[in-house]
Amino acid sequence: MLQKSLVLLKPDCVERRLMGQIIARFEAKGLNIVAMKMLRVTPELAKQHYAEHVEKPFYPSLEKFITSAPIVAMAIEGLDVIRLIRDMLGATNGLNAAPGTIRGDFSSSRQMNLVHASDSPESAERELSLYFDAVEICEHELLLTPSLRAEDE
Repeated sequence: MLQKSLVLLKPDCVERRLMGQIIARFEAKGLNIVAMKMLRVTPELAKQHYAEHVEKPFYPSLEKFITSAPIVAMAIEGLDVIRLIRDMLGATNGLNAAPGTIRGDFSSSRQMNLVHASDSPESAERELSLYFDAVEICEHELLLTPSLRAEDE
């Protein structure tokens, strides 16, 4: 099933200059980046994005972190992309993430874990609308798609 997911390269990813390496992993997997921009997350946007966590004791440090430096927001499209990206990221805590995953290779923190990705189709729809207007999504069929998957996939 073709899906879209929101992916955020968090402040630690931007500060550590890992953006290109992580984007390259998504591209090498054959995923299609259909929107991308760099921005600063405001406290208001953080509260919308992390609405389920606002009342939790750890939220202030989460907001401080996500607003501390620019992020890169991407809309990524592909077959079963929500599960696939989360598998590519590895466990939330970089200390527990398997080698070969993005967090397993580059992170050793629970909070500073480089990348956020939507965890369900419902979350993806909600999160994508927070970061992108519909006109910013540039859906297109890659010329190399026939080399990436069979016509009936």
